[in-house]
Amino acid sequence: MSQFAITGVYSAAATPLNADYSPDLGLFADHCKHLIADGCHGIALLGTTGEANSFSIGERKTILESALKSGLTPDQLMPGTGLASVPDTIELTRHALSLGVTKVVMLPPFYYKSVTDEGLFSAYAQIIEGVKDDRLKVILYHIPQMSGVPLTLDLIERLIKAFPNTVVGIKDSAGQFDNMQAMVSAFPGFSVLAGADPLLLPLIQAGGAGCITATSNLVARSLHTVFEHGADASKSAEVEKAQARIMAYRTLSNDYTQIPAIKAMIGIQSKTPSWSRVRAPMLALDEAKLADLATKFAALEAIHG
Repeated sequence: MSQFAITGVYSAAATPLNADYSPDLGLFADHCKHLIADGCHGIALLGTTGEANSFSIGERKTILESALKSGLTPDQLMPGTGLASVPDTIELTRHALSLGVTKVVMLPPFYYKSVTDEGLFSAYAQIIEGVKDDRLKVILYHIPQMSGVPLTLDLIERLIKAFPNTVVGIKDSAGQFDNMQAMVSAFPGFSVLAGADPLLLPLIQAGGAGCITATSNLVARSLHTVFEHGADASKSAEVEKAQARIMAYRTLSNDYTQIPAIKAMIGIQSKTPSWSRVRAPMLALDEAKLADLATKFAALEAIHG
């Protein structure tokens, strides 16, 4: 898979919060280091699972700076920098580059809906030309169920042609495997990354580059196994076991509101209850749901832990 500019298992890392709902920078750094040790090739911080759009620009800068100060390296980090306005996206992206972080995940401008491919191309072009740094590597972020702004194959093709050394991949979180297959086929060498954990296995088998997923906060080593051996028939039993673990934890998180559930599961797994906090407008799981989740999580750990 060396033909890809970006490849591997990246965790869409959740962001822990202090009692006053500020980012818990120390716990976040520890979590990221644990994820790397558990098999992640890198951390895609400040994405959807990381509640990025509930943090200010200043907080997002501080979280990235703190992660680097903790000993994480620039090549291990891939922050989300896409905001609703072009100037803000340029500012966050330049900030990452100033710290030596060259890989970013970039949402399209997401407030206005039903915009054209021409408008989206113009926005991305203004950002890339405004940043004006040849080191920049952009992973586009396709999550239309949240952003309301889909990224079409025609748009992706145009961006690749216009910025071949910059627009190097996409995180596809729409959950449509046919769309991922189409991109793998249409854009050789383009890093197509699954945004849903169960789809890493078929994507690897189809020639994809890896994943950026939420459940990697809990099952990084299983995703690493699938990434490394998913296309190796001799490792099918090992891969099947890892895939079953991935499916089980992903299914459990989806039985509740996903981001609060993922954070609560991290808290249960790490025995750190403060992980259950989320920023408004999301709400933490109530006591009954948290107790129910804890019971089901313990059963999963007994089988798959």
